[in-house]
Amino acid sequence: MKTQFKITGFYYEVQGLKFRKYLDIKTVNSGCKIPDLMVVMMNPGSSKPLDGIENNTKESLAIPDNTQNQIMKVMLNCKLQYARVLNLSDLREANSSIFYGKIIELDLKRISHSIFDENRHEDFNQLWVNNVPVIFGWGVSVNLMPLALKAMIASNASNPCGILKANTQWAFYHPLPPIHSKQLEWVTIISKQLLMLNATA
Repeated sequence: MKTQFKITGFYYEVQGLKFRKYLDIKTVNSGCKIPDLMVVMMNPGSSKPLDGIENNTKESLAIPDNTQNQIMKVMLNCKLQYARVLNLSDLREANSSIFYGKIIELDLKRISHSIFDENRHEDFNQLWVNNVPVIFGWGVSVNLMPLALKAMIASNASNPCGILKANTQWAFYHPLPPIHSKQLEWVTIISKQLLMLNATA
């Protein structure tokens, strides 16, 4: 499946910490210039630049992780060509419990690690695409609630795709739950939501 896609991202560093501003997932033969799908997830996790340059001034080829495979499956199901992934936080940290602690550290250091921060309007406006389907899938930890609410306000998506946890208005299940059957279920449900959106568009 990975051979069907070209994956690029923008990697950078601040105060020795590793970040990724965005990730673009595009089918290899696509001439699409503008994303036809926006995806908002928790953070870049184990995503890495293929060239090993951690603090770049330009976009570089990226090594995909298993979460991105979930997005690719949805894209193939729905015949989408170009997805852009933004995250609640740009910080690259695969361990979520460590990540939650680092959010506090970043805030104390006044590092704007979220593209949805008020002082990153320029970044957001350059990268966000309106009037295309949006997937929310950042997870359900209460540690994410402030960032999730900020992302929902900034993106202003009227009908986002995602699996919302019962009795919440912000907690959308992550694309890669630990149980394999739930991973398959996520792809199936999101694909159906997107196909229904396209049918009514």
